[in-house]
Amino acid sequence: MTEFIEQPNETIRSAVAQSKKIDTIVIENDALQRVPFLLREHFKTSSVFLIADENTMVAAGNGLMKDLTESGFTLTTHVFPATPYLKAKVENADVFLSRLKADGGVPVAVGSGVINDLVKYAAFQINQPYLSVATAASMDGYASAGAPLSKKGFKHTIPCAPPRVIVADLGVISNAPKAMSGWGYGDLAGKIPAGADWLIADALGIESLDSVVWPLVQDDLRTWLSNPAGVVIGDAETSNALFTGLVMVGIAMEIHGSSRPASGADHQIAHLWEMDGVKYEGLPVSHGTCVALGTLTILSLYEWLLAQDFHELDAQRVIRHRRRFDDLAKEIRRSFVSPNITEKALQETRAKYIEDDLLRERIVRIKRIWPGLRKRLADFLIPFKEMKAMLSAAGIATDPADVGIDCAYHRQTLVNSLFIRRRYTILDFLEETGRFDEAINHVFSDAGRWG
Repeated sequence: MTEFIEQPNETIRSAVAQSKKIDTIVIENDALQRVPFLLREHFKTSSVFLIADENTMVAAGNGLMKDLTESGFTLTTHVFPATPYLKAKVENADVFLSRLKADGGVPVAVGSGVINDLVKYAAFQINQPYLSVATAASMDGYASAGAPLSKKGFKHTIPCAPPRVIVADLGVISNAPKAMSGWGYGDLAGKIPAGADWLIADALGIESLDSVVWPLVQDDLRTWLSNPAGVVIGDAETSNALFTGLVMVGIAMEIHGSSRPASGADHQIAHLWEMDGVKYEGLPVSHGTCVALGTLTILSLYEWLLAQDFHELDAQRVIRHRRRFDDLAKEIRRSFVSPNITEKALQETRAKYIEDDLLRERIVRIKRIWPGLRKRLADFLIPFKEMKAMLSAAGIATDPADVGIDCAYHRQTLVNSLFIRRRYTILDFLEETGRFDEAINHVFSDAGRWG
């Protein structure tokens, strides 16, 4: 058997060194050939339980099975059909979980977002480390310590261990459907508004920036996003940069212990569309597309916010006219049909609702720090127009209408996004300053971006 020396690039190497669970990440040409060696080196096994779908078997699974068989491995497989579209829900992991537990082989996920998340969840249920073979640079969850799956209709990130080993063959990644690479680009672009949301939470003393994980995501983010046209043509260097960025985000989430480094109000919009099962031309709208559209939506809100002056903000007036929790609860019950989602939204909103005294203190702080915070946000953000051009160049939808989402539903989603996460974002900032309705009305007016 060929002995390989693992040589990940320095960016990945330094990040993996900080991970508690990931041993190594291999991103290179012909990386699939290294899987038998990696399994023996990091798992001490010759037994594998391979999970894929029919499409990812063609992309990488069939060749990998041949290599593993020739290398003396025993194989068990579970291959999902290509149609219907595989959904990211706990029930689909349960389909193979009992067989995986009984088989005892090391789980090997061959696929992208849904496959990886299903295997991550299932492996964690039986306390079994797994190996991930990536087939597309389509999302940021390969290295994360969580699986964003739906359970009883409500999508949330379930804490799980990341893969022990991640393998990305650049030949496979570069030849993935270009739409999938566009989804990954959209998911990575969402780190811009997510970062801005974290800056606000940090400035208000709600959730401090993590000095370890912030640079893992943000220091090279603009470089990873710098060649959107390369995404469309499957340029190998662009694929490498895109996959590296997505994996770095995943590691940051693992180290931080939550999705805060990667997910803000943009993802709250995306999750609502995904929970609603939004489809276009018969297929579910991808996570990356939802995030891209959520990113542009939140950037339009930031565009409005940065034009505001909070120097004259009157705390007494805001408190007098604020929506009380009972008011918010009534709106939640009107807005959501599913009892499970309604209950979760009530829990999340209750958790972040603050009483008048604390709100008064917060408003005093906002008035004091706003000039500096506004400058920091303006320097950090990529403007709406520029981001829209970047996403378009990467071949991803830039208007909800492109995927069948009408203006009324788009607007209602933005309003409802306030309720589904306790994480502090621009939406909470607007609500607590009494400007929520005004901001929403503006971005959906003729003068705004979505009018």
